Amino acid sequence: MSELRTIAAPFVASGPSGVAVRTRLKHLTPGDEKVLCLVGAHLGSLASKDLKARCRDGLEHSGETWAVRKRELTPLSSSRWAGSITKATHDQWALARRCQSAHIQNLEAGIRTIERRLSQPVGQKGTKKAPGGYRSRCEWHAKSRRLRVLEDRLTAVRADREAGVVHVVRGGKPLARTRHHLDAAQLTESAWRGRWEAERWFCHADGESGKRYGNETIRISPDGEASIKLPVPLAHLANAPHGRYVLACQVTFAHRGTEWADRVAANRAVAYRIHLDTGRDRWYLTASWQIPPAPSIPIEAALAHGVIGVDMNADHVAAWHLDTHGNPTGSPRRFFYDLTGTTQHRDAQVRHALTRLLYWARSCGVKAIAVEDLDFAAEKTREKHGRRKRFRQLISGMPTGKLRTRLASMADHTGIAVIAVDPAYTSRWGAQHWQKPLTSTTRKTTRHDAAAVAIGRRAQGHPIRRRTTPPPAHRSDEQGHRTVQARLGILGREGTRPRIPGPRTRSVGAGRGANAGNQNAQHRPGRSAEHGSWQQDSLPLSS
Repeated sequence: MSELRTIAAPFVASGPSGVAVRTRLKHLTPGDEKVLCLVGAHLGSLASKDLKARCRDGLEHSGETWAVRKRELTPLSSSRWAGSITKATHDQWALARRCQSAHIQNLEAGIRTIERRLSQPVGQKGTKKAPGGYRSRCEWHAKSRRLRVLEDRLTAVRADREAGVVHVVRGGKPLARTRHHLDAAQLTESAWRGRWEAERWFCHADGESGKRYGNETIRISPDGEASIKLPVPLAHLANAPHGRYVLACQVTFAHRGTEWADRVAANRAVAYRIHLDTGRDRWYLTASWQIPPAPSIPIEAALAHGVIGVDMNADHVAAWHLDTHGNPTGSPRRFFYDLTGTTQHRDAQVRHALTRLLYWARSCGVKAIAVEDLDFAAEKTREKHGRRKRFRQLISGMPTGKLRTRLASMADHTGIAVIAVDPAYTSRWGAQHWQKPLTSTTRKTTRHDAAAVAIGRRAQGHPIRRRTTPPPAHRSDEQGHRTVQARLGILGREGTRPRIPGPRTRSVGAGRGANAGNQNAQHRPGRSAEHGSWQQDSLPLSS
């Protein structure tokens, strides 16, 4: 029998450390759009050159080389534009290094899996924890060739990492590859070119506390007036003093607009980014700022009013409300979403599902939502699951990281804590102990609903199973049921259930019958049910 792995203790997830809100720049004139295009294209070319210089420096990068790059960009833009470009370049290089490390780990995991399966006989069956051998000699031969390919890739990636070489595409590698498949993407060359140039533009300005309205480069006043500090080569396009260009639109933020206005009025740092959505032909402005992370409340305080257990799936979120004792109340809820289509569509679907979940949580009066601390990083490789292509697509399509991050951000704004629990055995034990008892003639409980109950109970510190196995007959009273529904520390928690008063018909109370306490009244061998005249009296002991 395999041993169960150690279950990690639940914890309260930390809240967000920043805020980002977006609005549309409406009623722009053709002149405004032309100036924005020129600024984005000019700064984008500078950002591409700076990224090339940063990648060329590799591991030899230092504060001095950073300062040299910034001084070279300043005459072509401004000191603040140069600072924003170099900072964005450094962040992009660091992200590429992290992705490179993750790629190495995936290659190593795939190589280990193939080597293990190649070492086993052909046709050897696997177990739940490890796959067996390959099905045929043909598949074995193909995987042996793939092993050499992965080893060559791993050698090349390791050499790049040791040398500090990263491969970055400004504008995105997927969009760059789309250029060779325009028919499949249903794009013309001119449409693709417009998207490619817009993605490579740069119009992002970091904020500065103490400066007017929190940003000297892209400035938004409390009444909504937007102005941009033009780069030096484009200063002749200015329509305001000090080389600034004022847009004709009025900027308003529907979400967290009051919080943004308070920061701008107090001259606190706010970063802005202007970008063009070529699919809709609309300009957008994104404002972002840092916030101090909210102190995590104790898990006992978060669970004082119960919890909602949430099971994340590929197409919906299953949730169930649990009271303070770990008992499911009411009916389960399911919040569906569709993860097909564009990135914006998928993100909106997840956001709408979580919004409905939080509204329901507030109506239930709970202050905590329990979710699994899932990570499928080691489960998505095709080497681990072999021909199970649909299963790989299923776990790859589950937005576990995005859903948990967005839920923590949205819940922090509503005052609801997010509790992360260990995902081990929640689906299996939930289906084993809760799916059948919670199913009735009017309600069909799914495996995901039962898993939500298991997740909520684990967050509360209760065991997932409903009751323990009855003790053997020679240790207690004939399989008296024991229950673990009571809290820890209560006397008699593992004891037998109290005896139900009365005989089997329950028409007479216990100890109140005509033959109460008389063992002879029971029809048992060797005992008389009544005293008849034909029965012989017992002989006296003495004459």
